[in-house]
Amino acid sequence: MPFILGANSLTGGYTVDNSLRFDEASTTFLSKASFGTPTSTTKSTVSFWCKRSLVEEGIIFMNDSATFPIAKIYFDSSHRFSYVEFNPTIYVQKTTSALFRDLSAWSHFVVAVDTTQGSADNRIKIYHNGTQVTSFAQSTVPAQDSNVIINNNLRTGIGGTGVAGGDGFEGYIAELVRIDGQALAPTDFGEFDEDSGIWKPIDVSGLTFGDNGFYLETKDSGALGADTSGNGNNFTVNNLTAVDQSTDTPTNNFATFNPLFTPNPSNVSTFSEGNLKVVTNSTSQNSDGLSTLGVSSGKYYGEFKLIAQATGESVCGVLNNIENVTTEGLNGTGGFSVASNGDSFNNGSSQGANNFSASYTNNDIIGIALDLDNNRVYFSKNGSYTDGSGNFDESSPTGYFSLTSGQTYFMGVGDKSTSQSSTWEANFGSPSFAISSGNTDPNGYGNFEYAVPSGYYALNTKNLAEYG
Repeated sequence: MPFILGANSLTGGYTVDNSLRFDEASTTFLSKASFGTPTSTTKSTVSFWCKRSLVEEGIIFMNDSATFPIAKIYFDSSHRFSYVEFNPTIYVQKTTSALFRDLSAWSHFVVAVDTTQGSADNRIKIYHNGTQVTSFAQSTVPAQDSNVIINNNLRTGIGGTGVAGGDGFEGYIAELVRIDGQALAPTDFGEFDEDSGIWKPIDVSGLTFGDNGFYLETKDSGALGADTSGNGNNFTVNNLTAVDQSTDTPTNNFATFNPLFTPNPSNVSTFSEGNLKVVTNSTSQNSDGLSTLGVSSGKYYGEFKLIAQATGESVCGVLNNIENVTTEGLNGTGGFSVASNGDSFNNGSSQGANNFSASYTNNDIIGIALDLDNNRVYFSKNGSYTDGSGNFDESSPTGYFSLTSGQTYFMGVGDKSTSQSSTWEANFGSPSFAISSGNTDPNGYGNFEYAVPSGYYALNTKNLAEYG
């Protein structure tokens, strides 16, 4: 199953503070109508980090005119990474044999082009997480000393074509750099962590970017397209707002919903907003959105906003034993959850509206305080916790479910009944919806609507490395 059950620890160093969350349904992208004369017509490098949200075709970078020429870096519909350049007389393509379908982790890609190389195989190099890709499903290389399109004075799009249309990227992009005039190595952008061996970012601000180069840090929520290379090659923001500036980054990976998990392949939910929004499937069986990160120790907090309630019962809670999950989902065996009609479920057993929950409805936020040091889970409604009487009237956790020890738990949402559909948005600490107050965990991570209980932490890899 495609879940992270633990955490990898990085030994400090350079920290990426922000990424940009792209949502195809909202037609989000960055665009720039034109550039100047390139420093080089034969050498270029594009480097970026990304975390995909959906396994579908999506454009990371595109240089084009209204028709030709076109240079494009993208994931194709077969889950492969691809770089293409074409105009009416020249066609160049490098498409990997490897498939990229992990929606829970960050990846780094470098495309380095140098057509002055005598060896055809050296004219386009692709690197993934610090290692050169050598196996390609398709490989058509440019002629020696030919002009490259990727640096040209053309319309440029990030996360899409640069104009309203399809093939937008669904997911997160961070540290996107274009170097005009050099074909650089991955070690100019990252390094292997000395303890864990994980490929991680390094500071790239000292690189020579070239005239048409740029560096998108997305560090200013009011200017998400700002170029911080010093060149002033700023991009126009299209349908992106401050809430799309995310703290989910290559140096601190936050949980999201995992669209690769479903209780039944014929009952697949619809995910969007960087896998923080889910519309559960309303066909024949229950469906759930579960977190990418599962935990077996430590204390963690998350918030879940009900956008559209199911006709029957929407549910929110935690689930273990997902390898053997039945179609009952969060209200079945291994599930501990509260339902929108006031019902609650303890390991598959209905408790009625008399234990830990009160009813909730659209725009209410259900908080989960998951304590795996003591095997308990607490629930809150709009910041107030259950006290065991059926009411949400406590300022701190008191009433709880006792969890099965020795299990790995995932936070999630779903429906109790068959043929129902709910819409939820998750906040694991980097929300896709606006927060009116703003609260962090004790380590300073997260942006939550309500106060994080003392000793509880956002569900991200830095916290898992310390407490998980």
